[in-house]
Amino acid sequence: MDYVKNPKAIEDKSMELIYPYVKDLGLTEDEVRVYSRTIHASGDVEYAQLVRTSPDAVAKGIEALNKGAHIYCDVEMVRTGINKPALALRGSEVHCLIKDPKVAELAKELGVTRSIAAMRTFGKQLDGQIVAIGNAPTALYEVLRLALEEGVRPALIVGIPVGFVGAAESKDYLMEVSPVPYITVKGNKGGSPIAASVINALLYTNVKRDTMLFVQGDEKK
Repeated sequence: MDYVKNPKAIEDKSMELIYPYVKDLGLTEDEVRVYSRTIHASGDVEYAQLVRTSPDAVAKGIEALNKGAHIYCDVEMVRTGINKPALALRGSEVHCLIKDPKVAELAKELGVTRSIAAMRTFGKQLDGQIVAIGNAPTALYEVLRLALEEGVRPALIVGIPVGFVGAAESKDYLMEVSPVPYITVKGNKGGSPIAASVINALLYTNVKRDTMLFVQGDEKK
């Protein structure tokens, strides 16, 4: 069977096929990259109509990464999906506490999810950094509580939890009250691969593709 095997050719063809769905949305080049990566990660062109960003959120995220901002995420799947070579070129790291025993103890003590306990443990460490949430609506609610009640100020919230219980509502709440820039997806869709794809789109700005491996699923991008 004859099929495309070259990683760069696969990516280039994918982006060529995706572009018609985003070209008329009035986006900047960097915003096109973010929207396109969500479609690429999901295989769902409907994302072109579902992605929502606050004004200049993409630019603010890129600016923060260029200054070495770290990524704080809710689950290991988000951390796994973020391109580590691209992150290293920025001098950044990605953090996740969902498996931390102390976080598990705190969650049990407070009667809350581990995602809430993890974000609460991060606390002020989130100032000036990027939060990436791809699974737990409760994590997104907690980050917003920290921002609204405790004055925590991430540089950017990538809030894309997925599911049917609280996911759409948490993202609506993000768009309604967030005091910091955000990138999200309306409705029930989303998930860790989508959150990671947004972070990667921000990371890929001004980075030559031949300097790293672009990995998504089983394909090197």
